[in-house]
Amino acid sequence: MPKGSFYHYFDSKDAFGLELIDAYADYFARKLDRWFDNAERAPLDRLRDFIADARSGMARYRYRRGCLVGNLGQEMGALPEPFRKRLAAVFRDWETRTSRCLRAAQEAGEIPKGIDCEGLAQFFWTGWEGAVLRAKLERRPEALDVFAEGFFAIVHAKCRGS
Repeated sequence: MPKGSFYHYFDSKDAFGLELIDAYADYFARKLDRWFDNAERAPLDRLRDFIADARSGMARYRYRRGCLVGNLGQEMGALPEPFRKRLAAVFRDWETRTSRCLRAAQEAGEIPKGIDCEGLAQFFWTGWEGAVLRAKLERRPEALDVFAEGFFAIVHAKCRGS
């Protein structure tokens, strides 16, 4: 794209980057809502369905692609400060959507009332993004599977312990 055309649409490269993050965040929020708000499935199955879909998407691209937000987050040292704030806000949004699904699991009796859904959602995204990184590094799904199995094992252990 010619430089003049680029700057006709964007004030700067940073403005373009922030717009890119926002566009991806909107796309991914709709994707999360499609999985997490599916009232035809039990809430924990909605989370499992999201994981299966993400795993399938990574397999389709031979584990060479991951999440734009996760990819940029790994490059934070080389990115402008406004990107850090925007990426952190995107993760908080994903955690909120995940927490809402986990609260639905509480209401459905799948997990006990005493579980901290916000903390569990934060744990999920911290671990999931690490698993995505590892799956890309090794170009295979085992890290995704290990994380998912571990996450649900923790959830079930908390259910037995509460």
